[in-house]
Amino acid sequence: MQHQGAMAYQQTARQTANPRDLEASLLARSAAHLQRIRDDWESGESELNAALTYNRKLWTVLMQAVTREENPLPQPIKQNIANLGLFVMKQTLAATTRPEPGKLDALITINREIAAGLRAMPQAA
Repeated sequence: MQHQGAMAYQQTARQTANPRDLEASLLARSAAHLQRIRDDWESGESELNAALTYNRKLWTVLMQAVTREENPLPQPIKQNIANLGLFVMKQTLAATTRPEPGKLDALITINREIAAGLRAMPQAA
């Protein structure tokens, strides 16, 4: 199952010139899906598990990529993203075990903020 998420990520990466834009796009798409579910909880709750699974897989791939030894990011940034990823995993578990609309807020905000930061960062030459 996790392999499918990684394969989809890699396939999309091949179609996109800039990995940072790809990551931002995937995070924003996941945030938008979670937001739609939150906004229309009564009819969207049936999609919750699929949306949370997608977001978890996305964050798993991001955490693996950022914590690799060859990743050029400074160690404090790597650590911050890894810690944020662990928080995302805990929030995902909480939203899965006891679904409530408010439990999606942190996931939505984190995805949007990281996506915005990725889009705002200057490109490496």
